[in-house]
Amino acid sequence: MREEDYPFTGKFLKSRLRHALSSREKRLVEDLVTRVETVEDNTVLLRRGDLMDSSTMLIEGYMLRTINEDGQRHVVGLQVPGDFVDLHGFALKRLDHDLVVLGRARLGHVRHIDLERVMAEEPHLARIFWFSTLLDAAIHREWIMKTAQLRATGRIAHLLCEIWYRLRMVGLGSSGGFRTPLSQIDLASICGISTVHVSRTLTDLRDGGAVDFRRGRITILDADKLKKIGRFDPSYLYGEGGLEVRDELSNTSNT
Repeated sequence: MREEDYPFTGKFLKSRLRHALSSREKRLVEDLVTRVETVEDNTVLLRRGDLMDSSTMLIEGYMLRTINEDGQRHVVGLQVPGDFVDLHGFALKRLDHDLVVLGRARLGHVRHIDLERVMAEEPHLARIFWFSTLLDAAIHREWIMKTAQLRATGRIAHLLCEIWYRLRMVGLGSSGGFRTPLSQIDLASICGISTVHVSRTLTDLRDGGAVDFRRGRITILDADKLKKIGRFDPSYLYGEGGLEVRDELSNTSNT
């Protein structure tokens, strides 16, 4: 698949779905995007309780799922390029959290009325979209477990491993690392620790030869060491290991 043929949905289609869809189905997904916009850092795309009539494809950039409580912002989810970030809003119509842009992002908007039509006419695509929303749930479960299992150093190591793997699955980043607009404040919120603790932990990870984080650049110094510290097994991302998606999502009736 040539990503340039699908400028809006190429990353969504690229990783686990590369062989699951026919060319016709890929074109149907691409054509669902009816409006594209570029938004700036800290833009609140959707607030908790807002009524939704469309969902968003993250073409470029990052987004955070946040909940504000007791005067504090808690980050409860992170979206990377290629994510259909609020597809579950098609069923729920209102979310229980905010969606906030991190850095500059390019977004593609898909109307729910068009989603409803395509899902009714194309049951295989409906299954693909369902798979996409279930991946978000798998990532959320892993976050909960690692927060309970690991101390600060392990939590940050696991998070950085996850982002690195998710980016590489859509053709971004490299074997040596990646760029990110995440700040130490964001890391603290995601990992449930203080910003002071984040700074100390990143220093420990750098001095230990695992990873370096500076000026928006994550440099992987020793991948095996970083994964060991974070007890990171990428299986839950359904891209490799025992949960790797192979032909299970394919539509055998497609040619």
